Amino acid sequence: MSVLAPIGAEARKRSSYVLQLAALFWGVMREGVWPSTWRRTLRASFRTTLTHTVGGSLGTIAVTALIVGLGLVFELFYWLRTAGQEEQIGRILVVVLFREITPLLVGIILLGRAGTAAIAELGVLTADGEVAILRAEGVDIFDYLVLPRAVAFALSGFTLGVVFVLLALIGGFVTGSFAGVVNTSIFGFLDNVLRAMTIRDLAIFPAKLLLIGLVVALSSCVTGLGAQEADTPSSLLPRGFTRGVTGILTVTLLLSAAL
Repeated sequence: MSVLAPIGAEARKRSSYVLQLAALFWGVMREGVWPSTWRRTLRASFRTTLTHTVGGSLGTIAVTALIVGLGLVFELFYWLRTAGQEEQIGRILVVVLFREITPLLVGIILLGRAGTAAIAELGVLTADGEVAILRAEGVDIFDYLVLPRAVAFALSGFTLGVVFVLLALIGGFVTGSFAGVVNTSIFGFLDNVLRAMTIRDLAIFPAKLLLIGLVVALSSCVTGLGAQEADTPSSLLPRGFTRGVTGILTVTLLLSAAL
């Protein structure tokens, strides 16, 4: 038994993160839909988190989207025009930009800009004993610290994803117009892209963004609230970032395979 005990302890330690993540996910799905849950303090925390998350990530999203527009949309215009396959640009952009690149990059930016801040904040509160004090006072830690962040991150992921796509498309179109490789108007181009979308695409795009934002929030909360007294931001942040990236890739792969 003394030999098996360390193995069992390590197995429980490894699986505890996934179990905590699943429990928090179920809690958000169960409690977040009830209006009575959203008391004034939770609504205020939600608005603050949403504002900081979107505002803090918007600049990085804009720069990254313009780079993607230049490197992807413009290149597609150029090469498809050369090959005489310009009518295929809409479908290619839907599959590559909407379904794969945007959710992945938005998730990583959201994790780097807002997720790491949440890990550091919750980690300090937990390590300093502030979370234990809140529990002793009867405060529901899930409602007070986790739920507002989870919903705010999910909505932030969707909002930033829409902004990312629009800026990438417009940036690539403008660049292509200046280079003389675009033979249509901006409205004709956007109409071509929208017509290339199927019901499946309309489902997978928001689903990925919302779930990735939610997973980033929950992985950050689990990491921060699981901090020990000896933990510091320098030890928590790499752990949280690794967990967040793993969650983002898992959601992307699972939804791509399922849909």
